[in-house]
Amino acid sequence: MQFVASEHPHRRLNPLTGQWVLVCPHRTQRPWSGQQEKPQKNELPDFDPSNPLCPGVTRPNGVETPAYKSTYVFENDFPALVEVVPVPPNSDDPLFQIAPARGNCRVMCFHPKSNLTLPTMSAEEIGVVIDEWISQFNELSAKYAWVQIFENKGATMGCSNPHPHCQIWSCSFLPTEPQLKQERLRSYYTTNERPMLSDYVERELQRQERIVIENPDWLVVVPFWATWPFETMLISRNNNKRINDLTLEQRQNLAVTIKELTTKYDNLFQCSFPYSMGWHGAPTGPEHAHASSAHWTLHAIYYPPLLRSATVRKFMVGFELLAMAQRDLTPEQAAQRLREVDGKCHYLEK
Repeated sequence: MQFVASEHPHRRLNPLTGQWVLVCPHRTQRPWSGQQEKPQKNELPDFDPSNPLCPGVTRPNGVETPAYKSTYVFENDFPALVEVVPVPPNSDDPLFQIAPARGNCRVMCFHPKSNLTLPTMSAEEIGVVIDEWISQFNELSAKYAWVQIFENKGATMGCSNPHPHCQIWSCSFLPTEPQLKQERLRSYYTTNERPMLSDYVERELQRQERIVIENPDWLVVVPFWATWPFETMLISRNNNKRINDLTLEQRQNLAVTIKELTTKYDNLFQCSFPYSMGWHGAPTGPEHAHASSAHWTLHAIYYPPLLRSATVRKFMVGFELLAMAQRDLTPEQAAQRLREVDGKCHYLEK
């Protein structure tokens, strides 16, 4: 019997982390009798006087949010990391290691209106968001080893406020995921004298199996090793190392790409598609200022949980928590579905 990737169980390696993903495409043949939901409506007001992220509303700590007209950034009222904190004592016990953790946490509002999201904003408005990302990155990267820009969209992803916003956490240390990538990317570069993700972009362009969006500056693919059903990676085609390397034209193309991708997501199940996304690039701060970043390529990752409909999501439980990540729908099938769905006109506009 000949192996067919779209039919037979197999494992795929994520070269960025060294972890394997179990792919079980035969499970998609299971009967599904779930309901088909009606298109989700946007019933949020553009201004909510009880929402602390809206302009002019007082936040729980007593600080009034200013009447901003575009983006707005402020220090998180309940930060996970703080800049001034005692240093823990050294431990010589290998089973009880502890290390310092300093940092900064900020919240960034994308727009003054609460009923907008990135796919329903204009490309020009998304461009303003990108410019602010870069401005924040320029400031924070001078001090911190890692600046994590990320967005949790939707209550499913733990977002406690529907107002369009993201967070920016800066760390005095290199977190686990970036550390794994740092080691794997550097090892690949040492062996091949080429950045891993530059090679990956070339391979995906040759194969044309998992591409969702393609333009001169950016490539969006469902990664060969994707874990989540409709996971995507947005990769720089210009081998940029960090988000503040982008030219004006690359920023403009990025805004168009983000709008198209997130519109495709919303149109897939005709809902405000939840996800967690974030940017990864070369480490920063004084410790990495003079280190080579040749092995890095700027990229963003989107992790959406929805599986079959607006209400049916994938859970990482059981075998996935205790053994290894697993998926049913193949990355190629997911890419085809995303590729075929409209990315130009949002379903709420039809």
